[in-house]
Amino acid sequence: MLSILQAAGWPIIPLVLCSIVALALVIERFLSLREARVAPSRLVDEVISVTRSGLPSADTVNKLAENSVLGLLLAQGLRAALAEPRISDANLRAAFESAGRDAVHQMERNLNALGTIASAAPLMGLLGTVIGMIEIFGASGAATGSAGANPMELAHGISVALYNTAFGLIVAIPSLMFYRHFRARIDAYTVAMEQAAERMVPHLLRLTSSRR
Repeated sequence: MLSILQAAGWPIIPLVLCSIVALALVIERFLSLREARVAPSRLVDEVISVTRSGLPSADTVNKLAENSVLGLLLAQGLRAALAEPRISDANLRAAFESAGRDAVHQMERNLNALGTIASAAPLMGLLGTVIGMIEIFGASGAATGSAGANPMELAHGISVALYNTAFGLIVAIPSLMFYRHFRARIDAYTVAMEQAAERMVPHLLRLTSSRR
Protein backbone atom coordinates (compact mmCIF):
# COMPACT_ATOMS: atom_id res chain seq x y z
CA MET A 1 0.00 0.00 0.00
CA LEU A 2 2.83 2.36 0.83
CA SER A 3 4.46 1.68 -2.53
CA ILE A 4 1.18 2.52 -4.29
CA LEU A 5 0.91 5.79 -2.40
CA GLN A 6 4.51 6.63 -3.28
CA ALA A 7 3.95 5.75 -6.93
CA ALA A 8 0.78 7.84 -7.17
CA GLY A 9 2.73 10.97 -6.30
CA TRP A 10 1.93 14.06 -4.26
CA PRO A 11 -1.65 14.56 -5.61
CA ILE A 12 -2.80 11.58 -3.53
CA ILE A 13 -1.80 13.28 -0.27
CA PRO A 14 -5.01 15.40 -0.08
CA LEU A 15 -7.02 12.25 -0.73
CA VAL A 16 -5.31 10.45 2.14
CA LEU A 17 -6.11 13.39 4.42
CA CYS A 18 -9.72 13.37 3.21
CA SER A 19 -10.00 9.66 3.96
CA ILE A 20 -8.77 10.21 7.52
CA VAL A 21 -11.17 13.11 8.08
CA ALA A 22 -14.07 11.15 6.57
CA LEU A 23 -13.40 8.19 8.85
CA ALA A 24 -13.29 10.46 11.89
CA LEU A 25 -16.57 12.11 10.86
CA VAL A 26 -18.29 8.76 10.31
CA ILE A 27 -17.26 7.52 13.76
CA GLU A 28 -18.33 10.81 15.39
CA ARG A 29 -21.72 10.79 13.67
CA PHE A 30 -22.35 7.15 14.58
CA LEU A 31 -21.74 7.97 18.23
CA SER A 32 -23.72 11.22 18.19
CA LEU A 33 -26.75 9.92 16.27
CA ARG A 34 -27.46 6.93 18.47
CA GLU A 35 -31.11 6.62 19.48
CA ALA A 36 -30.28 6.91 23.18
CA ARG A 37 -28.55 10.25 22.60
CA VAL A 38 -31.08 11.72 20.19
CA ALA A 39 -34.60 10.38 20.68
CA PRO A 40 -35.17 7.68 23.33
CA SER A 41 -38.29 5.77 22.41
CA ARG A 42 -40.09 6.07 25.79
CA LEU A 43 -39.06 9.59 26.71
CA VAL A 44 -42.26 11.36 25.62
CA ASP A 45 -44.44 8.88 27.50
CA GLU A 46 -42.30 9.32 30.62
CA VAL A 47 -42.50 13.12 30.43
CA ILE A 48 -46.27 13.06 29.99
CA SER A 49 -46.60 10.63 32.90
CA VAL A 50 -44.43 12.75 35.20
CA THR A 51 -46.21 15.99 34.31
CA ARG A 52 -49.72 14.56 34.43
CA SER A 53 -50.45 16.23 37.77
CA GLY A 54 -48.68 19.52 37.00
CA LEU A 55 -45.67 21.23 35.50
CA PRO A 56 -42.30 20.05 36.87
CA SER A 57 -39.72 22.12 38.70
CA ALA A 58 -36.91 23.96 36.94
CA ASP A 59 -34.36 21.39 38.15
CA THR A 60 -36.37 18.56 36.62
CA VAL A 61 -36.60 20.45 33.33
CA ASN A 62 -32.83 21.03 33.33
CA LYS A 63 -32.20 17.32 33.85
CA LEU A 64 -34.56 16.56 30.99
CA ALA A 65 -32.63 18.95 28.72
CA GLU A 66 -29.42 17.03 29.46
CA ASN A 67 -31.02 13.67 28.65
CA SER A 68 -30.93 13.85 24.84
CA VAL A 69 -31.69 16.06 21.86
CA LEU A 70 -35.38 15.20 22.18
CA GLY A 71 -35.16 15.91 25.90
CA LEU A 72 -33.83 19.39 25.10
CA LEU A 73 -36.75 19.94 22.72
CA LEU A 74 -39.31 18.92 25.35
CA ALA A 75 -37.54 20.98 28.00
CA GLN A 76 -37.83 24.10 25.84
CA GLY A 77 -41.58 23.58 25.59
CA LEU A 78 -41.84 23.08 29.35
CA ARG A 79 -39.79 26.20 30.01
CA ALA A 80 -42.09 28.20 27.76
CA ALA A 81 -45.11 26.92 29.69
CA LEU A 82 -43.45 27.69 33.02
CA ALA A 83 -42.45 31.19 31.92
CA GLU A 84 -45.89 32.07 30.57
CA PRO A 85 -48.71 30.52 32.66
CA ARG A 86 -51.34 31.62 30.13
CA ILE A 87 -49.38 30.72 27.04
CA SER A 88 -51.35 30.46 23.83
CA ASP A 89 -51.33 27.59 21.38
CA ALA A 90 -49.45 29.66 18.80
CA ASN A 91 -46.72 30.75 21.23
CA LEU A 92 -46.24 27.22 22.54
CA ARG A 93 -45.93 25.85 19.02
CA ALA A 94 -43.48 28.62 18.17
CA ALA A 95 -41.33 27.60 21.15
CA PHE A 96 -41.29 23.99 19.96
CA GLU A 97 -40.51 25.03 16.40
CA SER A 98 -37.57 27.14 17.53
CA ALA A 99 -36.26 24.28 19.66
CA GLY A 100 -36.80 21.91 16.74
CA ARG A 101 -34.66 24.03 14.43
CA ASP A 102 -31.88 24.02 17.02
CA ALA A 103 -32.20 20.25 17.37
CA VAL A 104 -31.95 19.66 13.62
CA HIS A 105 -28.94 21.97 13.42
CA GLN A 106 -27.28 20.01 16.23
CA MET A 107 -27.95 16.67 14.51
CA GLU A 108 -26.58 17.94 11.19
CA ARG A 109 -23.30 19.09 12.71
CA ASN A 110 -20.30 17.90 10.61
CA LEU A 111 -22.62 16.23 8.11
CA ASN A 112 -21.97 18.82 5.39
CA ALA A 113 -18.24 18.20 5.71
CA LEU A 114 -18.80 14.50 5.00
CA GLY A 115 -20.96 15.36 2.00
CA THR A 116 -18.29 17.72 0.70
CA ILE A 117 -15.65 15.00 0.90
CA ALA A 118 -17.97 12.59 -0.94
CA SER A 119 -18.40 15.15 -3.73
CA ALA A 120 -14.82 16.42 -3.92
CA ALA A 121 -12.87 13.15 -3.63
CA PRO A 122 -13.57 11.94 -7.23
CA LEU A 123 -12.59 15.35 -8.59
CA MET A 124 -9.39 15.34 -6.55
CA GLY A 125 -8.61 11.86 -7.85
CA LEU A 126 -9.23 13.00 -11.42
CA LEU A 127 -6.97 16.00 -10.89
CA GLY A 128 -4.21 13.71 -9.68
CA THR A 129 -4.66 11.49 -12.73
CA VAL A 130 -4.49 14.47 -15.10
CA ILE A 131 -1.34 15.76 -13.43
CA GLY A 132 0.20 12.29 -13.67
CA MET A 133 -0.70 11.94 -17.33
CA ILE A 134 0.81 15.34 -18.11
CA GLU A 135 4.03 14.30 -16.44
CA ILE A 136 4.05 10.94 -18.25
CA PHE A 137 3.49 12.34 -21.72
CA GLY A 138 5.91 15.15 -21.07
CA ALA A 139 8.60 12.63 -20.16
CA SER A 140 7.73 10.34 -23.09
CA GLY A 141 7.85 13.29 -25.48
CA ALA A 142 11.35 14.14 -24.31
CA ALA A 143 12.35 10.47 -24.62
CA THR A 144 10.99 10.29 -28.18
CA GLY A 145 13.48 12.90 -29.29
CA SER A 146 16.33 10.64 -28.16
CA ALA A 147 16.00 6.88 -27.84
CA GLY A 148 12.20 6.61 -28.06
CA ALA A 149 9.59 5.91 -25.44
CA ASN A 150 9.40 2.50 -23.81
CA PRO A 151 5.80 1.15 -24.14
CA MET A 152 6.16 -0.82 -20.93
CA GLU A 153 7.21 2.26 -19.01
CA LEU A 154 4.39 4.25 -20.57
CA ALA A 155 1.79 1.63 -19.59
CA HIS A 156 3.19 1.51 -16.06
CA GLY A 157 3.07 5.28 -15.81
CA ILE A 158 -0.55 5.37 -16.91
CA SER A 159 -1.52 2.73 -14.36
CA VAL A 160 0.23 4.72 -11.66
CA ALA A 161 -1.63 7.89 -12.70
CA LEU A 162 -4.95 6.04 -12.48
CA TYR A 163 -4.28 5.17 -8.85
CA ASN A 164 -5.43 8.69 -8.00
CA THR A 165 -8.83 8.19 -9.63
CA ALA A 166 -9.23 4.79 -8.00
CA PHE A 167 -8.33 6.12 -4.57
CA GLY A 168 -10.66 9.08 -5.05
CA LEU A 169 -13.54 6.69 -5.71
CA ILE A 170 -12.53 4.51 -2.75
CA VAL A 171 -12.85 7.59 -0.51
CA ALA A 172 -15.99 9.01 -2.17
CA ILE A 173 -18.23 5.95 -2.35
CA PRO A 174 -18.24 5.04 1.37
CA SER A 175 -18.45 8.72 2.31
CA LEU A 176 -21.53 9.17 0.13
CA MET A 177 -23.14 6.02 1.49
CA PHE A 178 -22.63 7.10 5.10
CA TYR A 179 -23.80 10.64 4.28
CA ARG A 180 -27.07 9.28 2.87
CA HIS A 181 -27.44 6.94 5.83
CA PHE A 182 -26.99 9.73 8.36
CA ARG A 183 -29.28 12.02 6.39
CA ALA A 184 -32.03 9.38 6.44
CA ARG A 185 -31.51 8.84 10.18
CA ILE A 186 -31.78 12.58 10.85
CA ASP A 187 -34.97 12.78 8.79
CA ALA A 188 -36.46 9.94 10.86
CA TYR A 189 -35.47 11.66 14.11
CA THR A 190 -36.96 14.93 12.85
CA VAL A 191 -40.30 13.25 12.18
CA ALA A 192 -40.20 11.65 15.65
CA MET A 193 -39.57 15.04 17.25
CA GLU A 194 -42.41 16.64 15.31
CA GLN A 195 -44.75 13.92 16.53
CA ALA A 196 -43.49 14.37 20.09
CA ALA A 197 -44.15 18.11 19.93
CA GLU A 198 -47.66 17.47 18.58
CA ARG A 199 -48.34 15.24 21.60
CA MET A 200 -46.90 17.71 24.08
CA VAL A 201 -48.71 20.83 22.89
CA PRO A 202 -52.27 19.80 23.92
CA HIS A 203 -50.90 18.19 27.10
CA LEU A 204 -49.15 21.41 28.17
CA LEU A 205 -52.13 23.54 27.19
CA ARG A 206 -54.31 21.44 29.51
CA LEU A 207 -51.82 21.89 32.33
CA THR A 208 -51.62 25.65 31.87
CA SER A 209 -55.39 26.00 31.57
CA SER A 210 -55.82 24.20 34.89
CA ARG A 211 -53.55 26.78 36.56
CA ARG A 212 -55.62 29.77 35.45
